[in-house]
Amino acid sequence: MQKINITLADGSIRQYDHGVTAMDVALSISEGLARNVLSASVDGEIWDASRPIEKDASVRLFTWNDKEGKATFWHSSAHLMAEALEALYPGIKFGIGPAIESGFYYDVDTGSVTLTPEDFPKIEQKMLELARNKSAYVRKKVSKADAIKYFTDKGDEYKLELIDGLEDGQITFYTQGNFTDLCRGPHIPDTSPIKATKILNLAGAYWRGDEKRKQLTRIYAITFPKAKELTDYLEMIEEAKKRDHRKLGAELELFMFSEKVGQGLPMWLPKGTQLRERLQNYLRAEQEKMGYQMVVTPHIGAKALYVTSGHYAKYGADSFQPIKTPKEGEEFLLKPMNCPHHCEIFAVRPRSYKELPLRIGEFGTVYRYEQSGELHGLSRVRGFTQDDAHIFCTKDQVKGEFLQVLALTTKVIKKMGFENFTAQISLRDPENPDKYIGSDENWQAAEQGIIDAVSEFDIETVTEYGEAAFYGPKLDFMIKDALGRSWQLGTIQVDYNLPERFELEYIGADNQAHRPVMIHRAPFGSMERFISILIEHTAGKFPLWLTPDQYAILPISDRLIPYSEKIKSILGQHDIRGFIDDRTESIGRKIRDAELKRVPLMLIVGDKEAENNQVSVRRQSHGDIGSMSINEFISYFEQLLEE
Repeated sequence: MQKINITLADGSIRQYDHGVTAMDVALSISEGLARNVLSASVDGEIWDASRPIEKDASVRLFTWNDKEGKATFWHSSAHLMAEALEALYPGIKFGIGPAIESGFYYDVDTGSVTLTPEDFPKIEQKMLELARNKSAYVRKKVSKADAIKYFTDKGDEYKLELIDGLEDGQITFYTQGNFTDLCRGPHIPDTSPIKATKILNLAGAYWRGDEKRKQLTRIYAITFPKAKELTDYLEMIEEAKKRDHRKLGAELELFMFSEKVGQGLPMWLPKGTQLRERLQNYLRAEQEKMGYQMVVTPHIGAKALYVTSGHYAKYGADSFQPIKTPKEGEEFLLKPMNCPHHCEIFAVRPRSYKELPLRIGEFGTVYRYEQSGELHGLSRVRGFTQDDAHIFCTKDQVKGEFLQVLALTTKVIKKMGFENFTAQISLRDPENPDKYIGSDENWQAAEQGIIDAVSEFDIETVTEYGEAAFYGPKLDFMIKDALGRSWQLGTIQVDYNLPERFELEYIGADNQAHRPVMIHRAPFGSMERFISILIEHTAGKFPLWLTPDQYAILPISDRLIPYSEKIKSILGQHDIRGFIDDRTESIGRKIRDAELKRVPLMLIVGDKEAENNQVSVRRQSHGDIGSMSINEFISYFEQLLEE
């Protein structure tokens, strides 16, 4: 029998019979590995572990410990949930059921049935019952005609619409137990690894995201290979509810929303504004050290500006519609990006190579239309501020500038208390070149520039295809918060295309015109989204340097208010922020309220403290620290700032 070469993740090459599966490969390594394999990458494409490999290939095996393995596990679980739903509610129809970051969902048309949370245990029980059957997930290629006939006979118009967009020869069905679905896969070998399941919630979802189409029921769920993992996850969910930035934002009086102002348009209250400005001031100071020049651009721009940049073609239909003026044919757009404005700033006058790199920064507010069902507190809004900057440089300067931005971004992330993060190299999707603007030559130069620069920096990286911006590749920073959840924060992008579209030039040392390269960067990304993550990561207990109120003075009676005001005045001279709680409440109530407001330090003032020119210090989550003079407290405070 013909032999083929299989290259494994460690670079080793093994020979196997033609038609070997990834599961066979795993079994040849160890039985333990084979028991845990869920799917595999074959030449970069995710496959079923049971799918035959017909030629030489590079193979990587995925288990539950890999995100690709989890995605396969959860997508297979979506099919299992669909089988359970079909068994419990005959006639139910199915839209799409993908894996998501944590779990999966399926959009379903329940017909006359209305699902409620009371139905969840019944669905979960049915899923586990079916999982115990150890039903194999069987892949089958199907002709378009047969696929249409199957779902016509079944009466599922949603699958028929999906089939309509597919070509003959690229259609596959997957069957497990009594359920068959239109699906590209991949799937786990069989249902038996699914040992624990939880239906999380229900939501409405318009078919294909179109508000004019029927609203389906979106069922969110999650599954695990062990019951304990589900228990741990549910405990994390409960902790996440306590940390929800929408809840804490209201309690800490940081921000608000108003239906009269409009959905997705946050308004910052005084304490939230202080927090936001300190973040901006920190980054502004770091940027000034590196030679950035700050600019301010309008909240709107002429439609032609975004036609030139390509943003209108890519986002126009899904963004805020043009603003028409009394002048015939004059149209403006709410600014969706700052970069076109910065290109115009570069072009304001002739530039020399001696001016490069030119680093332009702005805390610029942009606007993007998000459907109301997708809005979520500060993390998904319609108006947000980016800590945006654009570096215009020569091709020879790209690597050095990229490394400098990489150092800045990692410094910012660590300063905010995030220690667990990776850098994702986001490249083009080779299968969908029409998603991007610019020449292959420019793309190859930009992608290689990022790869080369990152290789010289001590940071863990992953590479993802299809995650590039439409105008250039990027490096995205993926951080994990205190609950182990992953978030995408800062980004750095290398762009050869916008300078081309805006015909930007500088005069080189050879006295000839040259095209600059543009580096986009935003360490925080969206200020709103970053603060939402920071609130949940810290549970509202911000780093001392950042918190709006660093202390609360708690006098035990009104007669001690003058002494409290003296303390506040002295601390203010040392740039230490706080307030006096002069309410006629018990000291116990004042302490409790200060704890709830996440005030880091409480200075309790009684007759003894006033007589000895002291304060009794209590620290959030640490309890009583002891009595000290005001100067001793200032020294103690400065030590805490250094922690």
